[in-house]
Amino acid sequence: MNHIGKNSHSYLAVFREALKKEREAQIAVMRQEIHTLSPEARERKGRALLGLSGKYVGREVGGFHLVRFGREREFGETEIRVGDVVLVSHGREPLRSGIEGTVTEITPRSITVAFPDFPPPWVGRRNLRIDLYVNDVAFRRMEEALTRFARVSPEVYPLKKVLLGEDDGVSVAPLGEVTFADRDLNPSQQEAVRKALAEPLLFLVHGPPGTGKTRTILEYILQEVRQGKKVLATADSNTACDNLLLGLVERGVRVVRVGHPARVERTLLNHTLFALVESRPIYRRVAELWEKVQALKKERDRYLRPSPQWRRGMSDEEIRSCASSGVSKRGVPQEKMRSMAFWMTLNEKMGELAEEARHLERMAIQEVLQEAEVVVSTNIGAGSEFLEGISFDVVVVDEGSQATEPSALVAVVKGQKLVMSGDHKQLPPTILSLEAQPVLSRTLFERLIETYPQHSAFLNVQYRMHEDIMAFPNEKFYGGRLVAAFDVARRTLRDLGITLREGVRHREAVDPERPLVFLDTALCENRFERQFPGSFSFWNSLEVRLVREIVEDLLLLGVPEEAIGVITPYDDQVNEISKVLSPSIRVSTVDGFQGREKEVIILSFVRSNPRGEIGFLADTRRLNVALTRARAKLIAIGDGKTLSHHELYRDFLTFVRRRGLYLSLTL
Repeated sequence: MNHIGKNSHSYLAVFREALKKEREAQIAVMRQEIHTLSPEARERKGRALLGLSGKYVGREVGGFHLVRFGREREFGETEIRVGDVVLVSHGREPLRSGIEGTVTEITPRSITVAFPDFPPPWVGRRNLRIDLYVNDVAFRRMEEALTRFARVSPEVYPLKKVLLGEDDGVSVAPLGEVTFADRDLNPSQQEAVRKALAEPLLFLVHGPPGTGKTRTILEYILQEVRQGKKVLATADSNTACDNLLLGLVERGVRVVRVGHPARVERTLLNHTLFALVESRPIYRRVAELWEKVQALKKERDRYLRPSPQWRRGMSDEEIRSCASSGVSKRGVPQEKMRSMAFWMTLNEKMGELAEEARHLERMAIQEVLQEAEVVVSTNIGAGSEFLEGISFDVVVVDEGSQATEPSALVAVVKGQKLVMSGDHKQLPPTILSLEAQPVLSRTLFERLIETYPQHSAFLNVQYRMHEDIMAFPNEKFYGGRLVAAFDVARRTLRDLGITLREGVRHREAVDPERPLVFLDTALCENRFERQFPGSFSFWNSLEVRLVREIVEDLLLLGVPEEAIGVITPYDDQVNEISKVLSPSIRVSTVDGFQGREKEVIILSFVRSNPRGEIGFLADTRRLNVALTRARAKLIAIGDGKTLSHHELYRDFLTFVRRRGLYLSLTL
């Protein structure tokens, strides 16, 4: 069991300490940046918006209050996105005065933020500030899941012993006949579904890149639904949740997506909990009640709020008594007394109506969730108060190898059986705390598949890559068990109608018929990596230039912008490459590209130095992810001499010489 201990008490203690360290690390990084950088510097980095004016625009389903912040000057490039948690503040100390909210909409000049509680009056002022911040909800939900797991009895929750490594749950039912809804599943996918259905407590689907993990999981969920089971389906990312949701909708399953609507793909909004609640007849009454609350609020705000300045120690009863008898007290004039009494009466009425609205809303929410065959959410979203008291027969966790164990546990503790899919040969979740890394970077999926290999299935047919792109990762990471599907095995850009033309600078590199290319910069001048002052990241000006030229060549050949992706391990290189390419071309770190694919991938390794240092490129799983994003063509750029100091990269370069195109540049 390694780091987690052998019982629920040590399990709880180990993960609690790791979460504490990680939370401290995340907050420290964000607070340090907010504290040390000027507001203007934060805005230049795209992590803050300044000079905003706020306006309350109403309330949405779920109790969120919306405030729109805007300014005359356009925001320009910003890292703040819909669904992000932000800190809204006024004054010079955002860490003291700020309040957290979730971005629901962003335009060139405005940003709308949803707050769980009615925001303070200052949000209507000018010169406000919005910063990206840390979401503490995730940590609280992980803590709650750990505590719940530690307290539950194995007699009530048999899966507990399996998760702690004390029972392998071997009472497997015989594999039965299955009528597959998806008739195009390959034999390994069908076997995975059959085995998952037969297992009473735990099953793991190991799916390398492009092998159809989600498609297999969707078939499994559908089979369980046919047997009357209620399923909770989760994933680490909102994108993966949208994929699950779309697949279930297409298969005719009654499905509800739980989570903030801002984080859901717009075309799927009709299947969110809030949209389904709004469609209920009872919601008309809820909407009417909230309209009355807003009308009463406008009327209430015409009167004097009984603040300490005017209350002066008097109780509500004293104020009402003075108001009705027309007397003043403690220096408060009688007209002020009457005004405060009116304020209190209207405020109480607002409270009564709001409570009735919330009660009806909770009823509608429970009805929608109880009627659903499948509920979809992120792992952390599974800890939503809306799901409290809802029991599930099965929990399915997609992207299991990208979620920390505590975050997966938020979903896992909701059901009696667990089915996970993932690929532990790819990158684990990013952990900021060095102290927490040994605990949190080893995922539940990785631990379980090592402990219970007999409760797993391997998907062996990949539908993404040309076989030359697949071959090296297959040999090094998957024991040579992968095969390329017929449709993709020899598929090149030539098959997509792309042909070589005159006028391109890197003719051999962009040749549509060559799927695998490595451009070696070891003989080039100005090849070495650089660092910006104060940055821990790296960038490489030569590789930026080469990426730009190759992209221009590909576009000249007719490759669409949306078919091209650029991957590099370092944030600063991402920023520099992004400056010279169209926004339509996705440029991202290796970590950020995990789970995505493009017809053409250009990979910039960046590291080039006389010492042969390659930094975190030494995490071999990072190379596996980088090499398996391309469908038809992969062009890698790097200093072969520097990279060859690591055995795996040396093997990769040897492989390219043997099976691809290896070009030594002399620029």
